[in-house]
Amino acid sequence: MSETPRWSRVLLKLSGEAFAGGGEFGFDPTTIKTIARELAAVHNAGVEIAIVVGGGNIMRGATAAEAGMERVAADSIGMLATVQNALALQDALEKMDVDTRVQTAIAMSTLAEPFIRRRAMRHLEKRRVVILAAGTGNPYFSTDTAAVLRALEIKAGAVLKATNVDGVYDKDPNRYPDAKRFSSLSYDYCLENKLGVMDLTAFALCEENGLPIVVFSLAGEGISIAWCLARRSHCRRTRLRGKRERKMAIPELLKEAEEKMKRALEASRTSSHRFGRAARTPGWWSI
Repeated sequence: MSETPRWSRVLLKLSGEAFAGGGEFGFDPTTIKTIARELAAVHNAGVEIAIVVGGGNIMRGATAAEAGMERVAADSIGMLATVQNALALQDALEKMDVDTRVQTAIAMSTLAEPFIRRRAMRHLEKRRVVILAAGTGNPYFSTDTAAVLRALEIKAGAVLKATNVDGVYDKDPNRYPDAKRFSSLSYDYCLENKLGVMDLTAFALCEENGLPIVVFSLAGEGISIAWCLARRSHCRRTRLRGKRERKMAIPELLKEAEEKMKRALEASRTSSHRFGRAARTPGWWSI
């Protein structure tokens, strides 16, 4: 990176599919190494990096739920899948001498640290890359929502979302050669035209807090995460932003976020009730 970075601290959202390379499942070591190399270049340029990883290369909770699995169980498996990706990326980064920490929203102390906001920020200040796994730790919330939430918590300047295309288009560029790529978009336009860059809950958080999103592709010759951070960016990407002065998000977005929270709380109460009932049953521990 020969240019001054636009933001000193960013959060990168990596989908699980990125870890699979051109495949549909599992890990592609070459791809993971390439991602780590680009991250190391950005890190060495002085940018503080936090990363939220998806788990779609191993398990998608929503897809499993559609196939008949209970949604809470499916999402829980999906959260565990993100931890596997986080550990794989940590290994690749540390082989490039980049000090890295993995923090998870679900406690698993033998593998990673629990997510603690102040500790995560301290790691960043000490020039460590922080990989955040297990989403928000709750079912019904996507890793897109987790990425925006964590970005706000650690005071990142922007969310960088890596996809399989070089920005946001008005239609699928892989199917339509005349698809138009946008260099900049408002959140309202994305919602009105259902462009589907992120889920509605993530958009609501970004819109309400004035957090910009940069959508770019990891694939393609000459395209690097590093350029997406440069003040005069040479990479093809789309920047999404809302009105910072807007105090209220779109009512529909808030309603969806509220409904998701209610479902998550109900699932938590159900689990607690089952555990409490088992605890009162003699000999439950022997089952």
